[in-house]
Amino acid sequence: MRKASREMDSAFAMEVLDKAPYITVSFTKSDGSPYGVPLSLARKDEKTFYFHGALEGDKMDCIAYNPKVALSAVTRCTPTVGPKDGSFTLQYKSAMAVGIAEVVTDKAEKIEALRIICQRFLPQHMDAFAAAIERSLERTAVVKITLTEPPTGKRKQYDKQGEEMKWQRME
Repeated sequence: MRKASREMDSAFAMEVLDKAPYITVSFTKSDGSPYGVPLSLARKDEKTFYFHGALEGDKMDCIAYNPKVALSAVTRCTPTVGPKDGSFTLQYKSAMAVGIAEVVTDKAEKIEALRIICQRFLPQHMDAFAAAIERSLERTAVVKITLTEPPTGKRKQYDKQGEEMKWQRME
């Protein structure tokens, strides 16, 4: 990381990944070209994320070709004028991670993953979960991403006095 003073720990990165409305997941196509797509991921534990989608398509083809993926997310991106020097800049919170993607084939894990996804994005509608599973489980793919190393985070943020908060300083 070029600006080490903005580097944050893996706990900060996990918080960004948890709060992001979507996470861009980057895959590799069979011709070697990159393929990145914003997805709604939900986290099970410190290493496991899930997303759902169609049973076939570019994501499934990429996973079959090369299961290595990269994740990136931003939860705060505020254009601003630097309070001390008048520079045009951004305040942001970001995270990156790498992992291995695999299609979930176990029915119980698939249902658990869909429950985790629904609880993250639609907790107020969990009363409809069982009917949705009955209707669409067989035509829904679930992908598990297992992180292969701790995620990294980065932040640019100013305090109330206009000083950039460096070296993981929190307020």
